[in-house]
Formats: sequence, C-alpha cells, structure tokens
Amino acid sequence: MERGDQFPRMTTPQALEHTRTLVQAAAKVCEDKKGEDTRILELDPIDSGLSDFFLITSALNDRQAQAIADEIEFTLKRDYGVYATSVEGRRQGDWILLDYVDFVVHVFRAERRTFYDIERLRKSARPLTPSEFDAELKAALAAKTRTSRIKSAAKEKSPAAAKAAKPKAPSKKAPAKKAAPGAKSPASKKTQVKKSAAKR
Repeated sequence: MERGDQFPRMTTPQALEHTRTLVQAAAKVCEDKKGEDTRILELDPIDSGLSDFFLITSALNDRQAQAIADEIEFTLKRDYGVYATSVEGRRQGDWILLDYVDFVVHVFRAERRTFYDIERLRKSARPLTPSEFDAELKAALAAKTRTSRIKSAAKEKSPAAAKAAKPKAPSKKAPAKKAAPGAKSPASKKTQVKKSAAKR
C-alpha cells in the first residue's frame, strides 16, 4: 500500500489554504527556535502526489533539532488539532522528518543537510523564505476577502435583491363609508325595534 492510499490528500483550494497556514505556523516555530536557513519548497504539481510543500531547516546539534521538531508537533496539535502521520529520526536527531501528508518537515543537522541536499534534488520546486511565504499567504487571503466583498455587494445591487429590500407600499383598502347626516346606523335601528316591541 502506498503512502497516498493510506493518507488520501485533499487538493481543494480551501485545503491548500489550510495547508499553507500550517506550514506558516511550523516555519514560525523554526525561526523562534533559532533554526538556520529555513526554506519552504513549493513542490511542482508533478510531485503533488507526494506532498505540496517541504519545510526544511537546520539545527546546530541533535538537541536543538529535537527541540524544533517537538515544538512543531506541539504547536500544530495545540493550535490546529493536526498530528503528524509519522515521525522518523527523532532519536538520532541528525535528520528528523515529520510527515503531515500535505507537507513534510525536515529538521537537519547542518552537515546532514549539506550531504543530502534536498533542495538540489527538487530542482523543479519553488524555494521560498518564511517571510516570502508569509507575504504570499497574506496577499491570497486579502484577495479572497476582496472577492467575497465584491460578490456580496453585487448581490445587494442585483434587481432581485433590490426588489426584496424595497419597502412594501401600504395596501389600499376601500375607505369606510360615512353615514349620511341624520341617518341612523343599523345597530341603532335594531335598538329602536326592540324598544317599540317592549312598549307593546
């Protein structure tokens, strides 16, 4: 059974946006924990069966690598309820891999990163710094907000919406007929009939 069969990937725009948010949160942990030369590789669609993003960072020693990996796991679990489907290399600490299906985190010791050189192996991937990635995510969210505002404004201006929003005119009821001067109402006529019947 292949990895994709075990953990099916979501490829909708909403799922990709959520993945970007998770990658951004993990990259922030790398920076907070003093990870060095943190890079995000946006993988080519040909590799999208594998993952959408690789997050790569370097640590000075095994202990720092383990601390970065632990904090990424803790943050994503606490803030987003997301768990890694597998974790490899934590005990050795020279290359820790956290697999979140739609993105994979690689925490290397510097010399191991140089040796394996994942960035060179993924030549078709687009490398981004965390700040570039953050700027792109903010721009995408701003564009989404603008689009939703334009759509809601268009709905308000549409003829159907205008008709629904237009206040209803008061219904025209026939005015009540006024009795002619000196004429008696039907109720007063009935009273007179009862009185005359009682006199008899």
